[in-house]
Amino acid sequence: MLNEVLLLACKELLDDAKLGCADLVFKDICLEILAKAKQVLTPEQFEELSFYAAERMKEKMIRSPGKKVKIQ
Repeated sequence: MLNEVLLLACKELLDDAKLGCADLVFKDICLEILAKAKQVLTPEQFEELSFYAAERMKEKMIRSPGKKVKIQ
């Protein structure tokens, strides 16, 4: 039960990051979330979250290919 809540929270974090971040920042956040999630999720849940993150990364690339981001 608790692991399911953690898995859902991780997915929500990924979704929030996808909406509010530039592509490179989003990828970095995904890697950080996955690194932390591996410590608390079951192997099956981690695999599910990894697939979910990969799909979100693909969506980000498809929605804005070649979009230039200015970093200040």
